[in-house]
Amino acid sequence: MVNLFKRMRKLKTILNVRVGTGAAILPAASKATGEFPAITRLHLTYARKIYGGHQGARHFWRNCLPRLKYYNPGVRMTVKQTEEQEGPAALTIYFAEQASKAAALNASQVQDKYAPAPSETEKTAVVDLKNLDYKEIWNKVKIMTGAEELEATAEEEAELKKLEKMRQQSDKDRARVSGIRQAKKDQERMLQEARGEVEKLRQL
Repeated sequence: MVNLFKRMRKLKTILNVRVGTGAAILPAASKATGEFPAITRLHLTYARKIYGGHQGARHFWRNCLPRLKYYNPGVRMTVKQTEEQEGPAALTIYFAEQASKAAALNASQVQDKYAPAPSETEKTAVVDLKNLDYKEIWNKVKIMTGAEELEATAEEEAELKKLEKMRQQSDKDRARVSGIRQAKKDQERMLQEARGEVEKLRQL
């Protein structure tokens, strides 16, 4: 059973990286267009604690960035966690030569001092992430970059359903075992109370 659960965890980890929000291919030099230039790198800055509007940025880092990196291994992605709760929660997108028109229209004026300076052949656009959930952040990134989202395959969908059924069964088994343990504790407590009553009667 332990080996089964280990296999489940490994499979779930693999599927989580391959399937879900952020599973997409960013424009590369070979497929860049005038509308959506190639993405050369990304930089994310947010505070370690979630209050002050940083929760969505943290969830984007945890949920979306690994998938983006998985499908875009050639795109450098850096992250800076700060102690500045009042500081920026920002994603800087680096474009080759020029920013996309969508990026120019949707870019924020937020300044991120932690973002690396662009090279002579790069242009940047900054997404203000404060007070946005990670799905809203992803929608902005998708619009600004022209990222091509990847749907889960039929096999992956089947694996996800199988894992969900196993998780539900595991929850039921956990509740059943917990009930058995609690019943055993209740029985032991009742026996101790009964022994205590018997001892009191003997002392009368």
